[in-house]
Amino acid sequence: MSAFAVSAAPIEPAALRSELTDPGCGGYVQFEGWVRNRNEGKGVLSLEYEVYEPLAVKEGERIIAEAIERFGVRRAAAIHRSGPLELTDLAVLVGVASPHRSEAFRACRYIIDEIKLRLPIWKKEYYADGSAEWVNCRRCSAAGHHAD
Repeated sequence: MSAFAVSAAPIEPAALRSELTDPGCGGYVQFEGWVRNRNEGKGVLSLEYEVYEPLAVKEGERIIAEAIERFGVRRAAAIHRSGPLELTDLAVLVGVASPHRSEAFRACRYIIDEIKLRLPIWKKEYYADGSAEWVNCRRCSAAGHHAD
């Protein structure tokens, strides 16, 4: 399995967890990003992601490698959806396995924040009022960006 993948098909959280299982790890942290029904005061009905996959995979793998080196975790991976998604669909999944939980939490946060900042992924939201808008995903992670 590649450390980072883009998928047009629904993501299976259990499959990622299984891929990252390591007998040397006592902690596993998984982040699931779901499609929500509101953004910046607007009712959201659905969304779609466009991804420049070759660059997203290359940079995504770089982010995973950085997290492993920086936080000393054993295994990490992430999957991001592309195409149309409905409310509550799983849009992004990050998993991190580590000997200890602290490093796993920190690495997971680093990975999701860097994905939002660095990957060529564009999100278009479709609103209840009939309008649609491309949303800057970098803005999504700016407020909660990791402190490390």
